[in-house]
Amino acid sequence: MTPIRSRSERETEEIGRRLAAEVCAADVVYLRGDLGAGKTAFVRGLAAGLGARDREVASPTFAIVHEYADAHDAVVLRHLDLYRLEDETRELERLGLPDALSGAPLAVEWPGTAVAALLPPTIEVEIARRGEGEREIVIRR
Repeated sequence: MTPIRSRSERETEEIGRRLAAEVCAADVVYLRGDLGAGKTAFVRGLAAGLGARDREVASPTFAIVHEYADAHDAVVLRHLDLYRLEDETRELERLGLPDALSGAPLAVEWPGTAVAALLPPTIEVEIARRGEGEREIVIRR
């Protein structure tokens, strides 16, 4: 896939919003990139594109998972962040994956080998910094 250039956080969100048109409930979206690359901004756009009501989309680093719902309280996206997990396998079992996270698309920041065995990606997004405020985004299906 040809890399997409983003020159701002807003553009990164818009790229996520556009991807939402291609996402279905069974999709697992892996987001890869360094700290501060724009993964959460991308998810913010993805959530908006899926119809999430206005709500602050933040990285669930300490909560592990956030759910975003539409105006009718139907979950439209689950957002998982594995950055701080010391024992990924044990935590994922505690969460009851994959059953606890079915029924809505799942965006996973910092996916590791344990989550890949339980929830293989259907879409992979790589975000890399390419200068002041610029990002290069590659989306693979």
